Order: sequence, then structure tokens, then C-alpha cells
Amino acid sequence: MTQAFREDRLCNDMAGISEENLSGKISSMKVFSIVVPVYFNEPNLADTVPQLLALAGALQGYKLELIFVDDGSGDNSLNLLLEYRAKHPETIKAVKLTRNFGTMAALQAGLTVATGDCLGVIAADLQDPPEMFVEMIRHWENGVKAVFGVRQDRDEPFLQKALANSFYSLVRRFAIPDYPNGGFDFFLIDRQLVDEVNRIREKNVNLLTLVFWLGFKPVLLPYIRRKREKGRSRWTFSKKIKLFVDTFVAFSYFPIRAFSTIGFGVATASFIYGAFILYSYFFRGIDVRGYAPIMLVMTFTSGIQMTMLGVLGEYLWRALDEARRRPPYVIDEIYDEMKERA
Repeated sequence: MTQAFREDRLCNDMAGISEENLSGKISSMKVFSIVVPVYFNEPNLADTVPQLLALAGALQGYKLELIFVDDGSGDNSLNLLLEYRAKHPETIKAVKLTRNFGTMAALQAGLTVATGDCLGVIAADLQDPPEMFVEMIRHWENGVKAVFGVRQDRDEPFLQKALANSFYSLVRRFAIPDYPNGGFDFFLIDRQLVDEVNRIREKNVNLLTLVFWLGFKPVLLPYIRRKREKGRSRWTFSKKIKLFVDTFVAFSYFPIRAFSTIGFGVATASFIYGAFILYSYFFRGIDVRGYAPIMLVMTFTSGIQMTMLGVLGEYLWRALDEARRRPPYVIDEIYDEMKERA
């Protein structure tokens, strides 16, 4: 065996060992995925993406995976995401939905794409502090499977804060008694919870409440939600109303039971009133009179009946929607480094 041959073989062996060590080191790193729903967030992305990328330096021993889900944005959000992805292909994934399916559906899509050992969720408008993920990770390392950033206060208009606080008070009172005060939509969960949510795959549901409903004891980290600095919120009043109804229909039987009780009470009162009228007419000789009282009773009972039908309709159309088994979202394309390599 010549000297040159031995040297070449030694170099090859060392290179193989180095590659093996590097591969083992990479494979031993935990993956932290962050899902960010994006909908008309073009003004925010120039701040949001760099701040999330900066987490890689604060999380030694973790491979960062950023998953941005474009929920049918009509602006330049997707193109900006693809530009950032071209610069950081090993970190950033972009998921394009065929149209706007809503925030909860976008989150569900992101959860199916994420590969992390743990997963965080944050909005694209930076009203929540990304640096809190570092503290959340520390709790997760200590065995906690759910860490929620709970809004202690909001830098928002009084009416908006009052409506939000009223919503969460109703959730605690009639749906989930131990739900966090102030609610949450900024959190970190273990892979086990991600798999459970993906397995459930429920439509027309508040995904955040579903995560809490799973029952894993969370750690609650209070923070003050910051004021939105750029862009206009697309979280409209009608979307808030739908979320409110979805939450109560999915996690509480109170509406339907309340109206069942009201219906029973009105029916009982009607029977008693009818018996009184018959008694007065046959045994006391009192003529049945009064157009106004009759109309009041009719309009009152008709209103109760229509409201009951509306509540029943909310439950029924959701049951029909589940029975159709249509997907809660449709992915148009996933921009992924591994996919491109294949």
C-alpha cells in the first residue's frame, strides 16, 4: 500500500467521521416549530420575520422551524414570505391555502405541516412578544406540555377590551370553568398535543379552546398585549361573533338547555293561564276579552319559539357540516426545502 494511498484513505475516513458526527449532532437537536397565520400582513412581515429568526440565537440546541400559513391574503404577503424563505430555506416554510378559510383553519393547516418536538403559535402582527418563547421552552424542558401566554391587560380601546373580557367571562361561566382570565392565542404545546389536535380535525371550532379542553395542565405566563403598530386588523366584528358562537356550540350545552328550560316555563305558564281563563268563563261567568293581552302573549311566545329555532339551527348546521366531511382547509402549495430537494 503506497504512502499516497494511505493518506487518501485516512482523509476519506476523517471526512466520513466528521460528516457522521455532524449528522448525529443535527439529528440530536430538538426542533421548535412556530406557526404563524398570515392574512393581509404585508406591513408587519418586515418586523415579524426577523424577530422570529432571531430566536435561533437565544435557543441553543434547537433547530428553528418557522411555518407561515398564507390564508388567502390579497396583498403581497406571500411574495414577501417567499423572499425570506429564499434567504433562509432551512428555517422557513410557507404554506399557501387556496382561499381564506379563517384563522383557526390556517392554524390547523400549520399544525399538520409542523415537524417540531414542540410547537408555538403567534400572530403575525407582533402584538405578542416573541421573546417569551424562550421562557416557554424552559417550562417545556421541565416536562410541562402546555404553556399559555395569558393576556393580563391589553393596549387597546376600552370597548374592545370590555367585549373581550365579557366573552372570556361567559366562557368561564357557561362553558369551561377554569379557562384562563383574559384568554390566550399565544402559546407553546408539546408534540403530543399537536398530534391530538390533528387527530380530532374538528371544523367550526375555537382551536385555542380545544387545546385547553384536552386537559393537559398548563403553565400560565401573564403579559400585556401590545398595541398594533402597523396595518389594519382583519379580525372583524362578524368574525368575533362567529368565534363566540363556535365556542359555545362546541364546548357548552348551556344555550340549548337554557332555552329548553325557558320553553318549559313558558308552556307551564300558558297552561296555567289557559286553565284560569276556562275557569273564569265557565264557573264565574266572566267573558274572555282583551285584544292587547292576547297579542302580547302571542308575540312573546312566538319570539321565544323563533329564538329556540335559531339556537337549534346553529347546532344542526354544524352537525351537517361535520357530516359532509369536507376538509376545514385546502392547501394549494407548501414551499419546503425538503420537498424541493426531493
